[in-house]
Amino acid sequence: MFLRYDSSGETVTDKPLGRTSSYTRREARLAALNKTEQDSASKDYKKMYEDALHENERLKTRLHDSKQELGKLRTQLEKVTQKQDRISERSTALESEKREKQVLEKRVSDMEEEIKALPALTQVQTLRKLNQCLLAENRAMLRALARLSETAAMPETEDL
Repeated sequence: MFLRYDSSGETVTDKPLGRTSSYTRREARLAALNKTEQDSASKDYKKMYEDALHENERLKTRLHDSKQELGKLRTQLEKVTQKQDRISERSTALESEKREKQVLEKRVSDMEEEIKALPALTQVQTLRKLNQCLLAENRAMLRALARLSETAAMPETEDL
């Protein structure tokens, strides 16, 4: 069965019965011709299959290349990340070493000051000992004076 189309795209049988113009018949023939050409083009399945296989292989190759590139980029990123970690660890270590060095330098300077003050410290200790001896002597003298003044204040018993 052969269908005919008019200019509006409708088949001639869809229209109410009547005469169709030559223009409409011409369009119908052209549409039928285009349809047969499309049918013959679509029947070339083997060529379409080969084209699809070729396209799939090309896409697989691109995918494989992309995966390799992605792997390389990940490796580079990991190396850069490790390098940055090492750099930050080094800077942290350097900071802690600087702090330790400053603490040690402060301790050294404090010890130097103590060493410089050591003769003064021994002198102070010597003066304290001397002061204690003088205080003890002073108390002893006060006791002796107190006894002497007691004996001087007492009348002599011989006169009696």
